[in-house]
Amino acid sequence: MGTISLEGLEFFAYHGYYPEEQRIGNKYALDIIITTDFFKAAQEDKLSETVNYETIYQIVSKVMQEPAKLLEHIGFTVIEKIREHYPVVANIQVRVSKFNPPVGGVCTRAMITMEG
Repeated sequence: MGTISLEGLEFFAYHGYYPEEQRIGNKYALDIIITTDFFKAAQEDKLSETVNYETIYQIVSKVMQEPAKLLEHIGFTVIEKIREHYPVVANIQVRVSKFNPPVGGVCTRAMITMEG
């Protein structure tokens, strides 16, 4: 077993609980950690035997294009879509951050972490 990670994926998207967030948009960042058995890929040097991080990026990018109210929903959907494409992975951890969230004061990022 090992992990494949994509860190600091950045997107401008139209998520948020408040209508103005969905209208104006904001910057988001995601970190993805996938635990899987990639022994065969390492041994045989074959991309087809592991999780392709380019495919993971494409999955995440597509999810980020669909407006959502909650960071939790984004995290859940990313996990669900990765599992649809790679059902044999052992675990997926997703961290979703929203920059400058509307909290009424200074806050660099709001963040959730989800596993599934």
